[in-house]
Amino acid sequence: MSFQWLQMRIGEESDRRKREAAVLERLPRALEEVHEALSECVSSYRKAFGHDAAEILLQSGRIRVTTRSQKDNQWQQSGRVEIVVTPAIPGFQVDRGVGGEPLIIEVGILPGDKLFYRDRAKDQYVTMDELTRRMLDRALFPNLPES
Repeated sequence: MSFQWLQMRIGEESDRRKREAAVLERLPRALEEVHEALSECVSSYRKAFGHDAAEILLQSGRIRVTTRSQKDNQWQQSGRVEIVVTPAIPGFQVDRGVGGEPLIIEVGILPGDKLFYRDRAKDQYVTMDELTRRMLDRALFPNLPES
């Protein structure tokens, strides 16, 4: 005997597993896209405040952004952001080095192999512009009020 509800649920689970596999396969490229956007931000920041004011490093499965400020004619670390690919989300966990909870960003795929980003805590879909702001604002501008 074939139960209709069971066949529907099997189909739903099969679709869910396919979507999850596609997102997991896409995560490394998603990290590269985020790295490109963050690199543009870091480049603009360096142009404004000096070459040593910030650096960005892409390693396997993570991005690290370090900011520095000059004190007594020496560059000292003033901020740090670390973005790590987290397959369990699937997406990114962002440690902004300011204490508190990490920023959890879910990644999904839209038609045409386009990505979407969702701030899990705020339950909001975010653009790349908003994503870069949420990741970098406190590290780059700790003395300004949050925007």
